[in-house]
Amino acid sequence: MKNVACLMNSSLKRIAPALALLGLMAWLPTAHAIGADDVKAKLPAKSSLGLPTPLPKPTKLSFCLFDPFGTGGKVVAIARELAVYAEAFNLYADIRPYTDERVASEDFKAGRCDVVAISTLRAKQFNNVLGSIDAPGNLRNYAEMKTLLTQLSKPVVASLAINGRYQVAAVVPIGAVYIYVNDRSINSLSKAAGKRIVVLDWEPNMAKMVSGLGAQPVLADFTTYAGKFNNGQADIIAAPALAYKPMELAKGMGEKGGVIHYPLLQATAAILVRRDLVLPRIPDLDARLTELRKFGLQYLDKLFELLTEAEKDIPASRWVELPANERARYDQMLAEARVYLMKQGVYDPVMLSLMKRARCAHQPKASECSKFDE
Repeated sequence: MKNVACLMNSSLKRIAPALALLGLMAWLPTAHAIGADDVKAKLPAKSSLGLPTPLPKPTKLSFCLFDPFGTGGKVVAIARELAVYAEAFNLYADIRPYTDERVASEDFKAGRCDVVAISTLRAKQFNNVLGSIDAPGNLRNYAEMKTLLTQLSKPVVASLAINGRYQVAAVVPIGAVYIYVNDRSINSLSKAAGKRIVVLDWEPNMAKMVSGLGAQPVLADFTTYAGKFNNGQADIIAAPALAYKPMELAKGMGEKGGVIHYPLLQATAAILVRRDLVLPRIPDLDARLTELRKFGLQYLDKLFELLTEAEKDIPASRWVELPANERARYDQMLAEARVYLMKQGVYDPVMLSLMKRARCAHQPKASECSKFDE
């Protein structure tokens, strides 16, 4: 621990707890908490889609989707339900389930997939600007998320979604990420020292930060992430509220555990397109994606309703409330984490600036709105 800590300046030491507990940016819990029937019920009628005119001829695209339950998973079920809507304008989706997100990403990179749906954390390798959305303390609530996504849907800003052959077609909110603990006495980030924290094994910086905090990193991938907590191998895990039921996190919390009622960030998923493969088949791809984003904004409020309903699955007795002064301290710590990581090249300054605008649009008198650090 001393060797790691000596590498940290005083600012990094303050933000280490915030960085160390940002262990999950997964989109999987969304689909497994929200069933295909729920999605179908919330979708608008096809007659009101406002989608572009049909493609000149039937066009088939391969969609690679991560779902640890494979062809029988809810991710795949929802994708197939949505694919029915795509047929309304002559687009036919070849849904290809993957039980390993890494493999799905690699196949997309190799050109075996025209489109891929993965966590924004994993998508960062393809587009650092859009991949920076899931920065610590990015947005406080769904209203701010809607403001950001509305900004990103504008044609001028939408150009940020293109990085060479890769393009972010959509960003999908999956809700706030909270800290789950197996003992309610771990009621602040500073008390994580000496505890075991689940981290993603393909994010080495996370393990370093956990070690620097004086905690023990417990390595896992998305398929083993919850299991490490539930079987007692870890004391702390970070996950969206949507993960509570499908990942059975109540098992890991036991009778003494709880959920810290403070959102570390608003997590998202990303849908990416291989422009070099799709443009020959859909020359007006950008115009069509602009229209599809407009459709997505129409559906956004319904999605937020589902996310809000999912948070109610956590019993009121499980929430651990924080006093106002503690919340303010965490706000500052997460802000320092964003700025530090931006300077280290981890997060893109353009995206951090856009998210700050979204926050300040809702709380213009906040102290950060008079600063120029993001």
